[in-house]
Amino acid sequence: MLIRRELPSDADAIRAVHLAAFAKPATDDAPAREGTLEADLVDDLRADGDLVGECCLVAEVDGAVAGHVAISRAFVADQPVLVALGPLGVLPEVQRVGIGSALVHATLGAADALGEPAVVLLGHPTYYPRFGFGPAVDHGITPPQDWGPQYFLLRRLHAWGDGLSGPFRYAPAFERLDD
Repeated sequence: MLIRRELPSDADAIRAVHLAAFAKPATDDAPAREGTLEADLVDDLRADGDLVGECCLVAEVDGAVAGHVAISRAFVADQPVLVALGPLGVLPEVQRVGIGSALVHATLGAADALGEPAVVLLGHPTYYPRFGFGPAVDHGITPPQDWGPQYFLLRRLHAWGDGLSGPFRYAPAFERLDD
């Protein structure tokens, strides 16, 4: 496995990763779901210029893109002072072998190297604490919706300083998801 920055030529492979990673088969309780929401979100973040290119990474397995993590600019109290992680996608046939973890570790390192104070995400409360994420509200960062503190998470980095607090806002592409 090789973790590297995404390239413009990776766009189609990245889209395919998110389409596959977030697809859900139909069940008795729910219809089938395609991963178009997440794939479109990455495309929209890229088109809007809100991706932080140094932190958007792909995982290659046998020379092909098998995973991707997006990092976008985010706001606290209307100031662009944080970055947001997500979507994070791995092809289903290579999930649960450490690719997602490798992408998270690498993107946190890249964000730290850029001097970002923290990374925020909306994610699973049993997966992300292993990377140092905890409730963002514990650090004075409040979510744009009532998602519950166990899901709206923050990982402080070396540039974290006191005084960073207030309401959080994702890049505009996230806000358009509700339209």
